[in-house]
Amino acid sequence: MPRTDGRILALDLGTSSARALVLSADASPVPGALARHKIGAVYGPAGEATLDLHDYIEGLLGCLDELQQNGHLTDITDIVLSSQWHSIVALDNNGAALTTVIPWVDTRSVDLALDPAFDERAFHARTGAWLHRLYWTRRIPWLRSITSPAGYAGLPDLVLERLTGERVTSVSVASGTGTLNLADGGYDDEALAVAGVKAEQLPPIVPTGWTGALSVEYARRWPGLVGVPIHPPTGDGAASNVGSGGYDASTAAVTVGTSAAVRVVHPIEDAPELPWELWRYRVDDQRAVTGMAFSAAGNLHAWLTGVLNLEAPEPTGVEIGSSRVIAIPFHAGTRPPDTVPGGSGVYFGLSFDDSAADLLAASLQGASLEIDRGLRMLDALFDRPLEVVLGGGGIDASAWWRRCLTATFDRPTDVCAEPEVGARGAAAVALGLSPSPGGEHLDPVAAEVERISVLRPRYETLRALAVQASTETSSW
Repeated sequence: MPRTDGRILALDLGTSSARALVLSADASPVPGALARHKIGAVYGPAGEATLDLHDYIEGLLGCLDELQQNGHLTDITDIVLSSQWHSIVALDNNGAALTTVIPWVDTRSVDLALDPAFDERAFHARTGAWLHRLYWTRRIPWLRSITSPAGYAGLPDLVLERLTGERVTSVSVASGTGTLNLADGGYDDEALAVAGVKAEQLPPIVPTGWTGALSVEYARRWPGLVGVPIHPPTGDGAASNVGSGGYDASTAAVTVGTSAAVRVVHPIEDAPELPWELWRYRVDDQRAVTGMAFSAAGNLHAWLTGVLNLEAPEPTGVEIGSSRVIAIPFHAGTRPPDTVPGGSGVYFGLSFDDSAADLLAASLQGASLEIDRGLRMLDALFDRPLEVVLGGGGIDASAWWRRCLTATFDRPTDVCAEPEVGARGAAAVALGLSPSPGGEHLDPVAAEVERISVLRPRYETLRALAVQASTETSSW
């Protein structure tokens, strides 16, 4: 039975910020009890994208200091974590970092020399992942080509180690590495062989019910957290689904943050056969999450409003589906199974009478149509039109984009009014809660649906051309 008293400390390890916030016992954010450390990835011309590990962790600890100074670290009963998936750090023999944090957006990799008998479709069905640069099966050989690691860990594993003194990982975070056997919840032997690594070189996987405790060194710094159980981290995609209300197989959650995704949470037992185009990770010991992710979302919105110097984050005066411009949002490349590199964003149909608002509208529509591709695949997988709930900071920032997504999906759509869906979801997974989406109900407008429907075939044709072109050249 859920607690009715006490408070929860949630740590949200994002790509653009690290946050610490306090939630009530029902996983609702406590007003004013949030501290944020902005994160800036360093990008390079060869596909580099790195995060400074020391700055990240010290910034997160500083967030706890801020909450402590403002009197918010009292009556805390549990500490939960939501974390970006897919990050990796190479470690030396003493467990010290040899590299910066390599997040999902980094596109560096090496080719793999595979046995001719290797069956990637069987591998995908078993691990939910592909042999793509996003995953450790490709990251580890690449890291080995540039340094001499003794071990590897993800960002959430190292944060947990800093807090508790134990370097372990959760089944949820491990599933995002592409090295987990989804069925048994352990590292997959074939994935380890492809990566050229032994299980002992990776963090041990602990069950969902595991808890750690704050290290003695932090007892004076945050006395209110001494003895408080620290739960294993939940991958941000899984946490966001649960936190926005998409915690069973009837509902697809669309989350728009720095990147975007559409996902369905369902029992791991008797899960439907995984299509090649979709991934599957774990939420916890009993549940999986199946979906599709997209590299351009809030980052695309922020980039374009900055480049065009737009004062308002809305394409004011542009009706949904009316712009002649088609945007293929491959600015940051694509997620697997496509292998389009970063720097491949395209705008078709530009003319001298197009405005900044037209370009912004085309970009948001392109991102919406990408998400719609994934939603339709999930409809087919679960054999019914799924209910949809929208959540995340990008959804919160733009009413036009919310309406555009609703029109694109051509079905009633709920909007989660709470922007901190990752923190809520991590608390719900760790403590067995089921937060409802809440928020407003948006009905699609018939004319907008018609325009989007007319737009979709042209978009899909141009998208196919863009994917094909990316296989012939490394840049546009």
